[in-house]
Amino acid sequence: MMAENTKENITAVPEMKLELVPVPVSDVDRAKAFYEKAGFQLEVDTRPTDTMRVVQFTPPGSACTIVFGTGMGEITAMKPGSVKGLHLVVANIDTARSALVKRGLEVGEVEDLQGVKYAQFSDPDGNSWLLQEFPPELRQPGQSFYMGA
Repeated sequence: MMAENTKENITAVPEMKLELVPVPVSDVDRAKAFYEKAGFQLEVDTRPTDTMRVVQFTPPGSACTIVFGTGMGEITAMKPGSVKGLHLVVANIDTARSALVKRGLEVGEVEDLQGVKYAQFSDPDGNSWLLQEFPPELRQPGQSFYMGA
């Protein structure tokens, strides 16, 4: 007979921080230029072997980095443009959208879905990103830009 899972007998899982998300691209240099234009911080651009190139960028204020390149097995075997809906949570979507537009990116209009606002943009391969703003009254402790009660 299997014991019932209760809060007392389930092993706690330690913190696990998402720090790297693969973004499949067809042209590493074109993608690098796009993410620089978008204001992401270049963290790594290295060629550990003749067939491998690893490029990592971090969105402004984020603890999570994206990676793309060549010769990285399953990561670079992913279909370019197949990542959809990566969320960039912002304090003010109008300010964030305006900054990207001024940097030359095409960003969709802001959509309001019951108080949560979104605006979409894509890299040259079609990997899509969503700017997302939660209204202050919906922000919870632990979420980005939570102001406290």
